[in-house]
Amino acid sequence: MQFDVLPDAQAKVARGVLEEEGAAREHIVVLLSGAHAYGFASPDSDLDLKAVHVVPTSLLVGLDTAPGARDRMEVIEGVEIDYTSNEVGPVLAGILGGNGNYLERILGAPALVASPLLEGLRPLVRGALSRRVYRHYAGFAKNQRKAAEEEGGTTAKRVLYVLRTALTGTHLLRAGEVVTDVARLFPEYGFEEASELVTLKRAGEKTKLSSRDVKRFRACLDRAMRLLEEARERSVLPATPSDEASRALSEWLIALRKQRF
Repeated sequence: MQFDVLPDAQAKVARGVLEEEGAAREHIVVLLSGAHAYGFASPDSDLDLKAVHVVPTSLLVGLDTAPGARDRMEVIEGVEIDYTSNEVGPVLAGILGGNGNYLERILGAPALVASPLLEGLRPLVRGALSRRVYRHYAGFAKNQRKAAEEEGGTTAKRVLYVLRTALTGTHLLRAGEVVTDVARLFPEYGFEEASELVTLKRAGEKTKLSSRDVKRFRACLDRAMRLLEEARERSVLPATPSDEASRALSEWLIALRKQRF
């Protein structure tokens, strides 16, 4: 487990939670997500832990079945924990469909827990990337922007989430690489002025923007959404996963099921 990316108090809580959850299921990966992974965590940011696990095959084919997902939200020693884990079968099916949440769990960083299975799975997932991811990232960015506009005023966090999602999707479509950290995405795509939002967000989860700043950053959001649309048209990714890529993922999963019967 790698917890050096977190402050000591949060690392202690995360370690305890993952030891408990890891005793109940076999994690393939546990990703540190949310503001910590996006580069704008504030002192009151929660710990967003997104995991992928594998269940014994007997629990998939017998009368005793295992739940496909596990969710846990609580506050421990003042640290808010949001833990979600999904079983690897539905995760891989979602990846073939372009589910960005699942893609980020497998290909994103930083991984707090990474089993030996992850090393073999990652290249297969990269080979299955397609333009289907556009729908996920465009939909999420549009929903976040709509919520911001409906608020009348908005927070630095809300604007950053729109920009992060749009630029992560843009980079994935253009380069075939998952990057969620705005510290890298902003300068690469000409959004240096948005670094000001990072400073504001790091002061607190609910830091409000002035009406002047809301208007000023509206142009940034427009440009980010245009970039995402253009990236779909010029993407290095195929329109859909190839039959070969889909088959490789299926064969990997079947082999895993046999090992874990």
